[in-house]
Amino acid sequence: MRWTVTDQQPTLLTDEALQDALLGDQPVLILFSNGEGLRGDFKVAFNRAAAEDKRFKFVQVDPRKSPEAAARFGVGDKPTLIGVYCGEVLVKRPRPWGTDLPLALELLEQAVKDRNPEALEDNSPGEVEEKNDVIDHPVTVTDATFEQEVLASDIPVLVDFWAEWCGPCRMVAPILDKLAKEFAGQIKIAKVNVDENPGLAQAFRIMSIPNLMIIKQRTMIFNQPGALPEAALRDLIQQAIALEIPAQPAETPAQASGQQ
Repeated sequence: MRWTVTDQQPTLLTDEALQDALLGDQPVLILFSNGEGLRGDFKVAFNRAAAEDKRFKFVQVDPRKSPEAAARFGVGDKPTLIGVYCGEVLVKRPRPWGTDLPLALELLEQAVKDRNPEALEDNSPGEVEEKNDVIDHPVTVTDATFEQEVLASDIPVLVDFWAEWCGPCRMVAPILDKLAKEFAGQIKIAKVNVDENPGLAQAFRIMSIPNLMIIKQRTMIFNQPGALPEAALRDLIQQAIALEIPAQPAETPAQASGQQ
């Protein structure tokens, strides 16, 4: 099984054409939008990704002209980003921002890696896909992947607990994007959607978002609700990188949050 590599631009599709686009084993990013209410930063990011990243199909659907597709994916008149792989909806972002796109692409990419590890080796674009372990962008973390992505990480992890409806979360997101690039290889930025991952929200007693937490060597060294300015976050990251923590037994997320 291989990813199909084709020259592509976001194409406006009808119900029937969308059904054809969903066939096969290539991940599909669907932008449901008639142009109204679509954020400019997302439009630019979506079009650029469609032109440069050949690993995915990028298509656009007008929900008013394609009612069957809109009903199938539970989409209304508001712009919505849908990510589909092998018939499964893995991403749904209403009113998407530009920062939502790399997270959506990463989630689809991980799904392909899980089902078909060899696919990335043949089709990853040289300038876009990294072939080493250095991550320069925030990664999506779930209840199921927290152990591997955060607790087992060999570098500190700054965890951003957030939600789609949270205004302050949107404000801190571009700062975290910037810092992820600035400190690539030194710290990992992880994003946890509390609505989609209630287990983690409960384990860490997240009562207000955004909630920023830093875990290093399975130890919580910082935990604070509320958005922080860029300078404060940069200082915090530098301190976390420099901090030395004695070796200690592994602990569960509940133990790391202070629960007995």
